[in-house]
This record gives sequence, structure tokens and C-alpha cells, in this order.
Amino acid sequence: MVKVVNLKKSFGNRVLFQDINLSLDTGKRYGLIGANGAGKTTFLKMLSGTEDITDGEVQVQSGKKVGVLSQNQYAYEDFTLADAVLYGNKRLYDAIKEKEKLYMEEYTDAIGERLGELEMISVEEDPTYEYDVKITKILESLGFPAEQHTDLMSTIAGGDKFKVLLAQVLFPKPDVLFLDEPTNNLDMATISWLENQLQHHEGTMVVISHDRHFLNAVCTHILDVDFKKIREFTGNYDDWYIASTVLSKQADAQRDKKLKEKAELEAFVARFSANASKAKQATSRQKQLDKIDIEAIQVSSRRDPSIVFKQEKPISKEVLEIKDICKSYDGEVVLKDINFMLEKKDKVALIGPNGAGKTTLCEILMENIKPDSGEVKWGATALISYFPQNTTDLIKGDITLYDWLRDFDRQADIGEIRNCLGRMLFNGEEQEKSVMNCSGGEKHRMMLSKIMLEKRNFLLLDEPTNHLDLEAIIALGEALLSYEGTVICVSHDRELLDAFANRIMEIQEDGSIVDFDGTYEEYLEFKAQNKG
Repeated sequence: MVKVVNLKKSFGNRVLFQDINLSLDTGKRYGLIGANGAGKTTFLKMLSGTEDITDGEVQVQSGKKVGVLSQNQYAYEDFTLADAVLYGNKRLYDAIKEKEKLYMEEYTDAIGERLGELEMISVEEDPTYEYDVKITKILESLGFPAEQHTDLMSTIAGGDKFKVLLAQVLFPKPDVLFLDEPTNNLDMATISWLENQLQHHEGTMVVISHDRHFLNAVCTHILDVDFKKIREFTGNYDDWYIASTVLSKQADAQRDKKLKEKAELEAFVARFSANASKAKQATSRQKQLDKIDIEAIQVSSRRDPSIVFKQEKPISKEVLEIKDICKSYDGEVVLKDINFMLEKKDKVALIGPNGAGKTTLCEILMENIKPDSGEVKWGATALISYFPQNTTDLIKGDITLYDWLRDFDRQADIGEIRNCLGRMLFNGEEQEKSVMNCSGGEKHRMMLSKIMLEKRNFLLLDEPTNHLDLEAIIALGEALLSYEGTVICVSHDRELLDAFANRIMEIQEDGSIVDFDGTYEEYLEFKAQNKG
């Protein structure tokens, strides 16, 4: 359905892709993966026609509808929710809106003729005349009641805007789907809904995601971006991981063999090149040596961060007590009678739908927001490191990465500061670049560097996986599991929650909280058994 022929993309002298040839077939759902900066989003934009191609071409089968997930949540502020979804089929939207306008005018023969043309377009795009029913159904399935469908997009929160954008791209049932990070800012219920929708997509799909569970659930194939090439694997992310690990070990073994052979030939040449009787053999060995191309046997360009959270002073048994916390905004209850106590061993996953008050609770714990009532009582030995959901306002200015981190602890050893940056893959000259030039993912890695440097005994993390790649998310899960302090972590990433959490707290839509002692998988089983 989509063919990529001799594709090349370069920015000046930097070549991002070279000689890419792929056939993306009907019925296959491709996960596009690779390290940050490998060019995943650029490649997806070239597939969708929104990015210029240096050389080669992308061919989409004639007559096939293409759907591209919009990344601009604020592009439809003056649209109603229903109209924003309808806009996913621009031809149908334009026809319906023009008909509505003409019906308001005084009838003429010209208007009648135009209405007939518009009716033909509407029938071609919506033969069953059920577009409004379909839009109502998809919005309701995303949690928007019917009475809200005529509200303007400007009246809903950012996470809800993104849900509408998902509805917009899925509504026309395109033959080809291009989705860049569709699970960002979604709660678990919406992610599950999206997985189900995509599993039933019968066309071609290419999706970028850092959610391992999501990739496993929806993908039939993996496209791995590495070394300016894209390799295709059959199976989901875990299948790719197993296959790539085997290939990597084979490549390492081959490289070790060639390195050993190279060392032996070099030793022979050095030993006998001055010996007349052995000169011919030495020359022959030198020719063999010249043919050995060690660089051709490449290991993966991916670099795994090394996240290690330590605590200088262990926390005592009394960690945190929350008593009767309540919080409302404009009469809407966000938190209601929240009560819990944390002990030293607790590693809490704080979950719940978007807007349920998770970030509000974190801000109350950090005393950045005052509750309407109730009390937060920290243990005397508690030292908190906070990872806020929005790092943009905290990591800014014309200052180097090194100086930004050093400002948090002027007494810290220089080597320790550089080590914390290096663990998050800021090496050498990268530590001297300006903070103002950091991407969202780099700012999140900077915040993790800061938390490693602080060595506190309580970690409060609000959506730390946003903008992180799969390797960083896996490393974060392992670090939280090994950490000897106490943790509260807000996340929708199920792989991360499975990795570390031994206690689950879910904030309900009414502002109350369910406190479950156990893993996330055990909590899901508990919910299933107690449903209804």
C-alpha cells in the first residue's frame, strides 16, 4: 500500500537516511523505533508528505485515504468537539458546512444546483448518512457525554484535546494511518481503548511510541531505525528485542573474532617484515590485514542510560501521613477525604484518569498548593526529590547543562556532577551546550541527572517517562526497583509500573482514592474480580 524507494534525507552534510527501500503492506501494523535523534519523526513526516525528501520517493497506492495524527492540540479551539472530529474527513466537513450555510440563504436555482453537488459529495463520503451517529459514538467512548459535543475545543483540558485529535484521525477510517506518540498524555483507560481500535485497523499503520506495552499490543511488525538504515522485523516489540539481542551477540562474536585475527596478523607482520626469508609471507599477511573491515561490523548506535538513585541518609519508619485532604477548583471536587500513611518500603504507583487530581496531590505534598482542608505530615528524616510534570519552566536560560546542574549543589564534586550527566547520556561537549537548546526529552534526562545528584531518600515523580525513549524508561524502572528509599510515581506507562510498584493508589473520578497493597498486575486482577 505504501512503497519507499531509494529514500534519502540529509540536513546539509549530515545524512539521516540513505538508500531506504521498504514495502508497507495492507494488514500490517508497524512500530517505528530507534534512539532519540535517530530520525523517527522525520521519517514518519516523509511518509505522510509533510517533510521534504532529499532523494527517492514515497508512493501511496492511488485512491487510498491517509490519516495523520495532528500534534497541535490548540489548532481547533473555535471548533465544537463534534466538528473537530468531523474535520478528520475534510471533504465531508466542507460539504456539510457549505450545505448548512446555503440552507440559511434564500433559495435560487444556482443554490439548488450547488446543493445537489454537495449532496453527491456527502453520499460519496458517507453513504449511510451516519456521520453524526459515528461521531457521537466515538466521543462518548472517549468519555465525552453527548451534551458536551457542542462545546468548543477551547473549553476542555489539553489531555482531552488530544483525545479529540485521536477521534479525528480515526473517524474517517483511513486506509493508511501515521501516528506519532499517540499515547502521550493519555490515561490508561484511553490507551486501552486506542489499543482496541488499532487492533481492528485493517489497512496499513506506522506508529511511533515509547510505550512498550502499547507496541506489544498493537504491532505486527517493527521498523528499527539504526545507522541511517531501517530494518524490518516480524512480530511485536518483545519479538524484536529478542531477535535484535541475538543479532547483537552474533555481531559481537564476529567482531571479536576479526579483532583477534587482526591482532595476530599485525603481530606476524611486525615480527617478520624485516626478515628477508619471511618477507613474502609478511606481505601476504599485510594484504589480509588490509581486507579486514572492523567498522563494517557495527554494534547498535543505541546508548542505554545508567540511572542509579542513592540516598545519603536513610529515611526513618515514619515517612508520610496524609489526613483528610480535600481540594476543589471552582466548585469541582478534585480530591476528597484523602487519607494514607507511607512506610519506608513503599513504592507507590499513583494512577487515575486525566484530570483526576494526581498532579494536584503531588503539588500539595510539595506545599506548592494548599489543600482546602486536611494535613500533610512528613517524617522528620524525609528528604524529597521532586520531578514535576512540566520541566520546561524549571530548565531554562542561557547556561550550560553542567552549570545548571552545579547550581543545585555548589559543594558537589565536579566529577560527580559530570558523572550524573554522563549517566543520562550527556557526554563530553554535550555537557557544555546551552540549556535553552535542550529538547523535551533532554530536559527530562536533565531532571533525572539532578535527582541522582541530590541523593534524597524520597522520590516524588510526576509523569517522568514523557519524552523518554524505551531504553531510558526501562533503565528508570530498574533504578526505582533497586532504590532503597520511598517512591511515589505518577505514570500511565504500564511497563514502568510493573517494574517497581508494590503499592497502587488510584484516584477516582469523584476525588476519592483506592489504596491497594500489591503490584499493578495484582491490582488489575483485584479490579476485575470486584467489578460491579
